[in-house]
Amino acid sequence: MATEEEIKTALEQVMDPEINLSIIELGLVREIDQTAEPFVVRMLLTTPFCPYAPQIIQQVKEVVSTVTGKATDVEILAEQWTPEMMPDPGLLGRW
Repeated sequence: MATEEEIKTALEQVMDPEINLSIIELGLVREIDQTAEPFVVRMLLTTPFCPYAPQIIQQVKEVVSTVTGKATDVEILAEQWTPEMMPDPGLLGRW
């Protein structure tokens, strides 16, 4: 079974096309539940009506399924994203 760190490393390739940072760099992934069947990734979007949401969700499902060999669902949380959720908020300077 893939570790949470391995899954997060793989998710670094999923980019927010508008900001050009990964969903991991943005701190959008809040939880990876490997006990659920299928696996569940709980995450935020940078804005409630993100035009790239379908694309990002599909990429997350594909990446996690590739790494784990398991089906994956994505749950979008209602929590409002803020830059303070980023592991390194200084990365927004690139944006």
